[in-house]
Amino acid sequence: MDFSKLERQPPHYYAPIPCQHDRNYNVLPFCRPTIRRPLWRIIITTVFFLLLAALLFLFWPSDPSLKIVRLHLNKLHVHTLPVISIDVSLHLTVKVRNVDVYSMDFRHIDVALKYRGKRLGKVRSGQGHVRALKSSCVDAVMEFSGVRILSDVMSLLEDLARGKVPLDTATVFTGKLGLLFFEYPLKAKMSCQLLVNTNNQSILHQNCFSENK
Repeated sequence: MDFSKLERQPPHYYAPIPCQHDRNYNVLPFCRPTIRRPLWRIIITTVFFLLLAALLFLFWPSDPSLKIVRLHLNKLHVHTLPVISIDVSLHLTVKVRNVDVYSMDFRHIDVALKYRGKRLGKVRSGQGHVRALKSSCVDAVMEFSGVRILSDVMSLLEDLARGKVPLDTATVFTGKLGLLFFEYPLKAKMSCQLLVNTNNQSILHQNCFSENK
């Protein structure tokens, strides 16, 4: 047997057979199923959050509002001897409005009087009570005698010569809001700019603004 012929024969070669795709099928991309929530669930959730926001806005504690509803100048007199000093008597009524659905108590209301930034004096009212969504008026009489004004003597003399003296008032409310065993502190501030006629003891101009945060 001749083995030389067998060695000269080329080895068998198997060519790869190309894959043929079936034209009857198409490969589609993978898509996640869409989860649709019922419309009534969306409506109920929206209404719930709107009601919750409204309740928080209604029941959340807020500071009271202050307003001077009456102001009367009783006396404004300037002494030139032995030193320049001033006597002031002022009667004012502060209206406290409770904007909450709870009643509140105030410990005191402080009213300070200033002339060109210099503090002339301060008065303090007593305790009081304001019902829910109601208002209460507090009267205060400010009487200061012999208050010396050294730094603004020239300005005071000029104002007296014109017959118009500018005054400033600062009102501070301090109280608390009572709800069962829970107490929430309250504080409100208001400032007023006054222009007083020294000839007839009247108020020529009044400008008040709140200083609440």
